[in-house]
Amino acid sequence: MKKLHTSEITLTVGLDENRVPEKLNWSAQDGGIENEEAKAMLLSVWDSKNQESLKIDLWTKDMPVDEMKIFFHQTLLALSDTFMKATQDEKMTATMKDFCAYFAEKLELSKD
Repeated sequence: MKKLHTSEITLTVGLDENRVPEKLNWSAQDGGIENEEAKAMLLSVWDSKNQESLKIDLWTKDMPVDEMKIFFHQTLLALSDTFMKATQDEKMTATMKDFCAYFAEKLELSKD
């Protein structure tokens, strides 16, 4: 029988006395990432049994709002790409990308 390979991704959240995130670190040994610092994270999983998405959204209290806006824009773009890969729905992907452009324009995010 072939041995199944597993891969582990770990998240460590340092909390203050009010349980507000102060530090976020993550590791993904297969990706060569060891205890890297992050300021924000979004994690979604699909619960097929209950037909619902479950999520964890965390950011540190020192995450700058301007960086959060960029983070969301980049996340929305990545979700558009993932949606295309998963569904091959070009029309809806284009609509999602249009929204991303609108989002960036309204937030005055530079294209640099």
